[in-house]
Amino acid sequence: MQVAIRLIIFLVLNFAALGIGGLFTNKGVNSDWYHALNKAPWTPPGWVFGAAWTTIMICLSIYMANLWPVVGNKKLLLTLYVSQWILNVVWNPVFFHYRNTSLGLVVISSLTLLMVFQAYFYSSQMQLKSLLLAPYIIWLFIATSLNAYIVLKN
Repeated sequence: MQVAIRLIIFLVLNFAALGIGGLFTNKGVNSDWYHALNKAPWTPPGWVFGAAWTTIMICLSIYMANLWPVVGNKKLLLTLYVSQWILNVVWNPVFFHYRNTSLGLVVISSLTLLMVFQAYFYSSQMQLKSLLLAPYIIWLFIATSLNAYIVLKN
């Protein structure tokens, strides 16, 4: 029962991050500025982003719900989680609202490194459940490459 409660809490928190970020993303993706950018040839169609982030947040929520009770240092885990949450949310306004693609690259690169660190740091405790972070990390590498392409080609 406690796992279910933790899962619900993390689902709410993670989808709140998507919702807040979405406030900036929707207008940004439809803007003339974004349409005029030279984008990477491997940029996926728009619907892929929604499907990917939904999958990522479900997997992250399951991961966190299972990690929380086995971690001794909750302060460190909370710091890592809050840091990734903030970086995830902040990228959207930095990139789409302020149109600062270089700072966006710094933010998403930091998020990528943070998630790789977290996966590695807790891998001994989570073992196979660490694979729940794979969709997030893979997507972050893709998103970082998309952001980097925009920085380099515009």
